[in-house]
Amino acid sequence: MSIAAISQFGDAAACPRLVLKVGSALLVDRGGIVRRAWLEGLAAEIAEARGRGQQVVVVSSGAIALGAARLGLAQGGRASLADAQAAAAVGQIALSAVWAELLGAHVLTAAQLLLTLDDLEDRRRYLNASSTLARLLEQGAVPVVNENDSVATAEIRFGDNDRLAARVAQAAGADAVILLSDVDGLFDRDPRDPAAELVREVSGVDETVRAMAGAGSGSGMGSGGMVSKLQAAEIAGRAGIALAIVNGTHDRPLSRALAQDRGTLFHAQRRDGGRKAWLGGRIAPAGVLTVDEGCAAALGGGSSLLAAGVIAVDGEFARGDLVTIHGAKGDRLAQGLIEYSAAECRAIAGRKAGDQAELLGYAPRAAVVHRDHMVLL
Repeated sequence: MSIAAISQFGDAAACPRLVLKVGSALLVDRGGIVRRAWLEGLAAEIAEARGRGQQVVVVSSGAIALGAARLGLAQGGRASLADAQAAAAVGQIALSAVWAELLGAHVLTAAQLLLTLDDLEDRRRYLNASSTLARLLEQGAVPVVNENDSVATAEIRFGDNDRLAARVAQAAGADAVILLSDVDGLFDRDPRDPAAELVREVSGVDETVRAMAGAGSGSGMGSGGMVSKLQAAEIAGRAGIALAIVNGTHDRPLSRALAQDRGTLFHAQRRDGGRKAWLGGRIAPAGVLTVDEGCAAALGGGSSLLAAGVIAVDGEFARGDLVTIHGAKGDRLAQGLIEYSAAECRAIAGRKAGDQAELLGYAPRAAVVHRDHMVLL
């Protein structure tokens, strides 16, 4: 059953498995104290969803903000990478304890799952995370997921929990994602503008939609903004998962959004198979291949990427790494697993198959990126 309205996010038949993302500014006040009354209401809503027959996975921010307050760190623990890692190590204990207590009040078992970018970028580790989530849900637990910021670095991290929520939704086999925000959803311009209008539904994220996301969250506590939420919607949509942005600043925000059908709904665009959905959701490519217009058209028709259509190679990568494929104007077309190293790609870029053996010193492979290991964006 496809989800056609935000009100259906509370329907166990349309949405048996839901991922709920909660941001730092909603969970923790500016003094680094948990907004306990608000969180108690949200825990009650999660219990109500469970009572309706829905399984719920929570993606929870807040560890760095909590830890920074306890350690007395400046700038909310974000003054340096070392500060953020230390704050996360302290705050994660406090955060998990709060979730365990408040869900436990409704006789629900909370389970902590800390993930790094590599855990979901690597196929084997992704499947391990998927298996863990499935088993926890089967046993009736509520997984509470966060990025493992105590070990993540600038180079190997999600950087925001919006995209993490979309990737977790893929791994969990979820039907929908709700991103609780500090605004009602996506507006057609800066939401502080009195003339701004809420965009109720989005059928596909394109340049027009991206242009609406210039104004991010004003809380100053989290790391995500509207741009990251659109990226999350794209990741979810390619995997057949609906996503909604709703206002989380009110008491019992889920009940309000479902009753009023208030927020922005991003419809699922397609349902890629498990491996292709994982490929499409990966967010850390090692390089970029730029292709000519003829090649771009061929890719759109389902062809593999051949060396003859490559006009530029950027980045350093090895065979098997993830690369993004761009059109001549810089538009993102696809991403997939490369069959050559960066040096080999540069050697054969723009060359026909008959010339490649001499340049490579061995018989060329069937494609630079085979269509079986590539997903269109």
